[in-house]
This record gives sequence, structure tokens and C-alpha cells, in this order.
Amino acid sequence: MGQPIRRRHSRRRFFFCEDGDVNTRSEFDVLLFDLGGVLIDFAGFDELSLLLPGRPDRSEIRTRWIESKPVQLFERGGITPREFARGVISDLELEYSPDDFIAAFVGWARGLYPGARSLLSRLRTTHRLACLSNSNELHTPLHRRSIEPLMDRYYFSDELGHVKPDRAIFDHVIRDLGIPPQRIAFFDDTPVNVRAARNVGLAAYEVDGIDALSAQLECLGLLDL
Repeated sequence: MGQPIRRRHSRRRFFFCEDGDVNTRSEFDVLLFDLGGVLIDFAGFDELSLLLPGRPDRSEIRTRWIESKPVQLFERGGITPREFARGVISDLELEYSPDDFIAAFVGWARGLYPGARSLLSRLRTTHRLACLSNSNELHTPLHRRSIEPLMDRYYFSDELGHVKPDRAIFDHVIRDLGIPPQRIAFFDDTPVNVRAARNVGLAAYEVDGIDALSAQLECLGLLDL
């Protein structure tokens, strides 16, 4: 999907704007957000970078995490927290007990980024809002409390039995929302999820953090109120 790119300066860094084929808020009925790394401060990749040999960068850690079998099973609701902890400790060769890893893992979800609540409140005056998150039984209750009542729909992988980037989870969201996929704007910080969303027809944008999200929304004309 060819999309023109513009460079815009956000508060902290240059942001490359994906304009897509539309630039007015009237083109979208629903704004669909990933949570961790977009609206919620998820510290897991930074924490793991301090624990793994060689101090791999965030991109490598993200890939290893997404491809980890115990992570995928846990985010589908298929294994217990203790089974998840044992699997990740083994996969990543971490020096943790299962209980200590679970305690640390819960703390990786640090709540909404500053400014996220006011941003969502502003967007909700013009659009339906929803979230689509690869989550788990430990983080989902925390995420839900963080964003209630700011969303109209909540889609958590552990409750649906599917994870991004599987097509099945996007198909479920589209059916449940009851609108054509091209009228859904989706924002995620993981490239493979953005590509998968585009493959099912969503207007999908890669953003990393609240500043990049705000800049992308401005590019699309969604904050020109």
C-alpha cells in the first residue's frame, strides 16, 4: 500500500507522517488503538534489554517476544501465568524464579502515557473509539481500568483466543464493529501488526508512543477540531 510520507516535528523527535489516501476525519467512523507502546507505557522491552546478554535493541527484543511460543499461548489465554513464566524464563535464559518473573511482568504495564486520557476524550467527541491489544490475564484487568470509560469497544487477545497479527483477530473486530474495514483507522507500534491490518483493508499506521500517535492524528486531520 503506497503512502506518501511527510516529516513533521513532534515534541521530542522528527516524525514521518503517513498521510495515506485520506486526510479528513469524515473518512473514518472508528479509531482503533493498540495499547502498549501507543497509549499505555509498556516497559517490558526496556527491562528485558537490561537482562538479556549483549543488550539487544528494542527491535530485536520485540521480535523475540512476539515469536515466543509461551508469549503467544499466554496472550491467547491458553496457559497459566506460571506456565507462561517458566516458558519465557527458559526461552530467554533469564535468571528469575517464576514468582519473581510474574511480579516483574505485572509491573511492566505502567498505565496511560501522560496526555493520553485527554487525547482520547477529545477524539471521542467525533469518533467511536476501540482498542485491540495482545494482552493476557495479568495485564488485561489493569489495561481495562486504565482506559475505562474512554473506549466504546475493548478487544483483548486473551479474551478472544486470537493474537495480532493473525487475520482472525482483525476479522473478528471488523465483524463486531459492523462497518467496512476502510472506515477503521488502526494505530499500532509493531510493523508486522500494521502490515496484517492493511492486508484485511484497515487504514493502519505505525506509531511508537503518544507523541508519534498525536502527530499521526494531526497528519490525518483528526485533531483539527
